[in-house]
Amino acid sequence: MARKKRSFPEIPSASMADVAFMLLIFFIVSTTMNVDSGIYRLLPQWVDNVEPPKINKRNTFVLLINRNNDLLINSEFAQTSEVKDRVKEFILNPRNLPNLSEKEEVEIEGIGAYNRSKGIISLQNDRGTDYGAYIAIQNELVKAFRELRDELAYSVFGQNFNKLSEDKQEAITKAVPTAVSEAEPVEYIK
Repeated sequence: MARKKRSFPEIPSASMADVAFMLLIFFIVSTTMNVDSGIYRLLPQWVDNVEPPKINKRNTFVLLINRNNDLLINSEFAQTSEVKDRVKEFILNPRNLPNLSEKEEVEIEGIGAYNRSKGIISLQNDRGTDYGAYIAIQNELVKAFRELRDELAYSVFGQNFNKLSEDKQEAITKAVPTAVSEAEPVEYIK
């Protein structure tokens, strides 16, 4: 006797598409993506009706980046790799040269009397500047201030800046503030 072949019921495929769609929506909604990008910079509190301070030209270190990504430091062409060392020299001014920043003596809790630089880094770029060139300059500025703080922290407290307590880090930050003024991008050549 021949056996009868048993047939299995078909799985309805219409509901499979619904289930797949529901799973897709679930994963899209429940998944988080970290898309934070950019430059971390803590800005000061906004204050209304403040007159801009008078800044001596000697205390301004000017960085300009044009649409061809050419860098000018105080009106001289330079390479990105020069920025860190030149910023450090400008801020420290160890020989008190007249073309570098002035210093003022301030009393800083935890450090005592300290000759703090009055120097300000002024950064301006063209609207056509590549983002990569802009970020490279920003990175050099961050490196310069980080190294200045590390050097001071080591000379005063015998440790790198990151290993200091919060109070000591605050004292070092007051001694070496990140003084960067960033102007609105402009078009140098139309």
